[in-house]
Amino acid sequence: MPLLRFLFLAVFCVSATLAQAAGFSTIEIPADQEGPALRGGVWTPCAAVAGEIKVGPYAIQGVRDCPVAGSRLPLIVLSHGYGGSYLGHHDTAQALADAGFVVAAISHSDDNAQVRGRPGDKISALATRTTDIKRLIDHMLQQWPAHDRLAADRIGFYGFSRGGYTGLVLAGARPDFERLPPLPSSPCTTAPESPACALMRQRFQELLASPLVHDTRIKAAVIADPLSMVFDANGLKNVTIPIQLWASTYGGDGVTPESVAAVRRNLPVAPDWRVVEKAAHFAFLAPCTPALLEAMPEICRDGPGFDRVAFHAAFNAEVLAFFRQHLGPKP
Repeated sequence: MPLLRFLFLAVFCVSATLAQAAGFSTIEIPADQEGPALRGGVWTPCAAVAGEIKVGPYAIQGVRDCPVAGSRLPLIVLSHGYGGSYLGHHDTAQALADAGFVVAAISHSDDNAQVRGRPGDKISALATRTTDIKRLIDHMLQQWPAHDRLAADRIGFYGFSRGGYTGLVLAGARPDFERLPPLPSSPCTTAPESPACALMRQRFQELLASPLVHDTRIKAAVIADPLSMVFDANGLKNVTIPIQLWASTYGGDGVTPESVAAVRRNLPVAPDWRVVEKAAHFAFLAPCTPALLEAMPEICRDGPGFDRVAFHAAFNAEVLAFFRQHLGPKP
């Protein structure tokens, strides 16, 4: 990133932070005919001074249950990666809320830290993720206590890894699930006659038959290291909203630099393209606390020469600038 651009964005982000802090509260979306109950969090503009909030192994900077400051606020909905949670990108959510956005995130119904490793979950969650986000938007616009503070015509999306897949589908992409490679840990590889393999085959057939949700309320999206081998040019031809597309240098967890670069080439509207030097896939997750580093070193440790804290300061400023450009107040 050029030095002058970085300094401008850093000052811009700090100035916004000085103006207001981030409020934080948890939400629960009740079960309905579209899916089970969903748990998540909401970050909001707040006029109080921020403190530290401990939620499990995470340390969030903000004010719990702070009254929402402002009106006609843009909404950003956030989708985590495989086996993640609504807290995985809390620093990005906080930076956006500091600057006047409302950010809402949920732990996906069939794909979160509690159900990770369940037979078939990697497949079935590809069908339910978009419905989860649609239900989150519905809840924020209709049932959330401060829904009247939101601008329903200024909704953005942020997604990482499988969350990036989720955002592309919501924006109009049509995945070809036949392009999915066999999972190395699939029971069909080691025991093709086993009940676990039969379940995997059943889940895959259900996935092929599932209607995927598109949501035209989303007007702009930031997509980071998406799971994207299921998309070709034909599958992406209907994605026309502004997109900021990020790629790590090394990839990981099923995401390759080549597959992300293919999304860049195949989108009908050229995205705002960024490559993070020396970064692997999990660099997009919030910097880890010591407790999280001890519990999950595989998502917390970065390679030589990469500073996740410094990267996130620049990354969050770039994400904020993008959403301000595309979701800011109209003249």
